[in-house]
Amino acid sequence: MLTIEVGGIPIAVTNVDEAQGREVFESAEFKRDLMIMNSDGTPLWDAKPPLTVRSAFRHEVALIETADEEPDMGDEAGADFVFVTFLMPIDHDHEEVSAIQPQLQG
Repeated sequence: MLTIEVGGIPIAVTNVDEAQGREVFESAEFKRDLMIMNSDGTPLWDAKPPLTVRSAFRHEVALIETADEEPDMGDEAGADFVFVTFLMPIDHDHEEVSAIQPQLQG
């Protein structure tokens, strides 16, 4: 599992292997989403601080494992499903700007 940091601050973790996680986090679509999405009225990324992808820490892994267990995920959730869990509150409707390409969603 991987975490993406903005200027050294962890903002999201994903449940997939390193290659697929980097593909998601380093994509132009995900970067665009980070500039559109807000937390407490502030964009998650303004394209200035560096983005860093690293291995997720234990407490971050626990957060995504909890998200994987959500009861409303239905039959579509599984080992092939790409989850991105944000580590801060998101106040923009991120469903409309999802960067995860349909072919990577399962």
